[in-house]
Amino acid sequence: MNFHIKNAIAQAGDVNQVKPRPDGAIQTQDGVATLRGLEGVFANVIQVVLGLAGVVLFIMLIMGGFKFITAGGDPKALESAKKTLTYAIMGIVLIALSFLILRFVSTFTGVDVTQFQIFQGN
Repeated sequence: MNFHIKNAIAQAGDVNQVKPRPDGAIQTQDGVATLRGLEGVFANVIQVVLGLAGVVLFIMLIMGGFKFITAGGDPKALESAKKTLTYAIMGIVLIALSFLILRFVSTFTGVDVTQFQIFQGN
């Protein structure tokens, strides 16, 4: 068993030889995933989550508007529509503020906190 571990480590080589890809693709070295591949996985997951959040918030805005139009003066239906619209707008504001806070921190500290990197340098 010890032979297999040493063999795998020898084949893996130096992880610093692999350059990060700016397009967020998963890093491989000779077809084998490396630790730098986690950078691409993390970036892809964040893109998908933010995209889905935007779609969900848009659908919530549409549903809230539809509820508001079809309420017909019913106080309960109007309150439900207002809550739906309020939560959708709060979600959009929360996502925008979180991004702006990260950019603010990045500007004042000089550290790019919007980029996920496991290894620094090279």
